[in-house]
Amino acid sequence: MNALGRHILVELHDCDREALNDLDLIREVMLKAAVDCGAVVLGESFHRFSPQGVSGVVVIAESHISIHTWPEYGYAAADVFTCGTTVNPEIAAQVLIEKLGSKNHTITEIKRGILVTV
Repeated sequence: MNALGRHILVELHDCDREALNDLDLIREVMLKAAVDCGAVVLGESFHRFSPQGVSGVVVIAESHISIHTWPEYGYAAADVFTCGTTVNPEIAAQVLIEKLGSKNHTITEIKRGILVTV
């Protein structure tokens, strides 16, 4: 199956609640995930909500890595969307799992832009 991209959905449960509310840490972890998986970072944007939670995106040449956290539930939802063959999105997912202390997680992959030959 030929696909233009791979979209990894990462469900992070039972995370370190303090980490999930720390904008600087989330930013650092997201940038590490991008670099470690072989992506080229083009930009970033992060926001801390009141009273809690962080949303952020790292724009990469190969697409993007995004996250939204719910510290009150110890939960974060992350997406790693990559195009091409030079980036390994599973590595980015593993960085997020490890650095956010997720004790229970799932990874689902969706092929994007499936090319049908006629």
